[in-house]
Amino acid sequence: MGEFEVDGEEKLIVAAEYLVQELRSNKSLTRNAKKVLGSLLSELSRVVIISDEIEQRLNLVCDKITAREVDETMIWDLGSDAGNEFLEAVNELRGLIDRLDGTTEEEVSLRKAHDVLQTAMARLEDEFKHLLVENRLPFELEHAVEEDSFGTEDLILGRNSEDHIVVDLVRPEVISDLKSIAEAMIASGYDRECIQVCTTVRKEALDEFIYDHEVEKLSIEDVLKMDWATLNTNIKKWVRVMRNIVQVYLISEKSLNSKIFGELNEIFVDTVTAQVMQLLNFGEAVSFGPRQPEKLLRILEMYELVSELLPEIDALFSDHHLGLSVRTEYREVMRRLGDCARATFVEFKSAIASDVSSHPFPGGAVHPLTNYVMNYLMALTDFSQTLDSLLMEHEDVEDLAIPPSPPDVINQVEEEFTYDSPEKFVAMKRHFYSIASVLEANLQVKSKLYRDVSLRHIFLLNNIHYMTRKVLNSELKHIFGDRWNRKHTWKFQQQATEYERATWLPVLSFLKEDGSGFGSGSGSGSRNLRPRERFQGFNSAFEEVYKAQTGWLISDERLREDVRTKASMWVIQAYWTFYSRHKNSVSERYIKYSTDDLENLLLDLFAGSPKSLSNSYRR
Repeated sequence: MGEFEVDGEEKLIVAAEYLVQELRSNKSLTRNAKKVLGSLLSELSRVVIISDEIEQRLNLVCDKITAREVDETMIWDLGSDAGNEFLEAVNELRGLIDRLDGTTEEEVSLRKAHDVLQTAMARLEDEFKHLLVENRLPFELEHAVEEDSFGTEDLILGRNSEDHIVVDLVRPEVISDLKSIAEAMIASGYDRECIQVCTTVRKEALDEFIYDHEVEKLSIEDVLKMDWATLNTNIKKWVRVMRNIVQVYLISEKSLNSKIFGELNEIFVDTVTAQVMQLLNFGEAVSFGPRQPEKLLRILEMYELVSELLPEIDALFSDHHLGLSVRTEYREVMRRLGDCARATFVEFKSAIASDVSSHPFPGGAVHPLTNYVMNYLMALTDFSQTLDSLLMEHEDVEDLAIPPSPPDVINQVEEEFTYDSPEKFVAMKRHFYSIASVLEANLQVKSKLYRDVSLRHIFLLNNIHYMTRKVLNSELKHIFGDRWNRKHTWKFQQQATEYERATWLPVLSFLKEDGSGFGSGSGSGSRNLRPRERFQGFNSAFEEVYKAQTGWLISDERLREDVRTKASMWVIQAYWTFYSRHKNSVSERYIKYSTDDLENLLLDLFAGSPKSLSNSYRR
């Protein structure tokens, strides 16, 4: 049998030729030979019949597929049944190709089958894209609701097992059709074409969403050139879009990909990476900007959001090498925003210390700096946990001295902090104490711009009282603590007392019989004056005070009434005593005011509207 030592089809041909030769040379066959030849004939008939059947089925399937090329109507627009019929033809064609593969005599048929399969794949690619585009659902920010709020929206939006919101980005009724097309293309070796179509269409959908919500593609240079109003607007948009893209859109996009492609998660990563990087680039650009105090709240908002979304980013981009680059960049942007927030906070304290005034603030009222700083600190309490953790990362005593503070300020901060430190927000409290102390030191400097000593005290009274009220009536009370509040309540009360002494002791010295016990001022030398001259001196001194202090302003109504009431107690009691003693010995023309007059006039003080008393004023 050495002549049969060949392989495959050649072996079969040699054997057949040998058999034909033997049959021609032998005119009689044994029973066994006839039996074997009968089996061979039967097998040959079967092979020929199968070959004919394959050829017939191939022609039928190819005609069914190519017939669609004449009709421009999209197959799935005719319904899922028409689409499934086309897919059945494709799947049968693929099966026929597998049966024809490896045969030489069927090479023409095999080539024809591959050509028709390629045509079918091009058609399926178009159909797949058409279904994705025409059945896309708009994603609105209103889809985003709080994760712990359950209601009718849950029935509409749906939630997965981890309570994430999943919305339909494509009409649910076409998902099974998309999946069937994807399976057919992947099984036919056209997975790359199918994935490319899906990635392109879904990228365009995400691009359109970002564009519709006015989040522009901006370079770092574009962001750095923006004025604060424009940047502030862009940050607001970024925060809103970023939250909803990560918490709703990306989760929904990944769910859609899973429904169509199963576990091919790299499709999701390829689809959304560019847009996520675009959003992260904006965050990075903001972190590169100048450390201006007005930006801090927005930067903290961005940092807090990015920190909050970190677990979801890790979960979404956990299982693909491209996902690693997103996770790495995300953490880098988060770090930069944190560093920016911390540096901006320190710059805020520097701005307070360097705020210089060349003129006193009118009326001794609450200075804009005090208003700005206290409202700023109040706003920062919305980010207490975040800010405290950022400050704790770089907690350093030197931070308290940026900018350099007088030793008494540092000592005051350390004393108050040590005595009254809460269990949480330790770093934040230390820095807030320092800022308040820097503000007080600045106010002390500003108070010296007033020539009138009484007005200096009113200025400090107003501003320290404002600081204390802001702390007591806000979340700041949990940061500063009871001891700070008590101490500063005593401070503004002390300023009120100093004001009373500086203003009214000189005025009331005219009403003292011996003129003793009062400091220098309008009443200096009044001990030798006669009663009528004392009345005249009092009248003149009171009118000077009235003219000046009606123009001063205490905006807090309760504080204003308290100061007026104490002034009234001082003045009315002393005046009544002196008046009762001398009313019968002094002519009425020297007694210009009654106690009721004085009481009413004192009600005009600190209203911020200067008034004067005419010489003709009489009771």
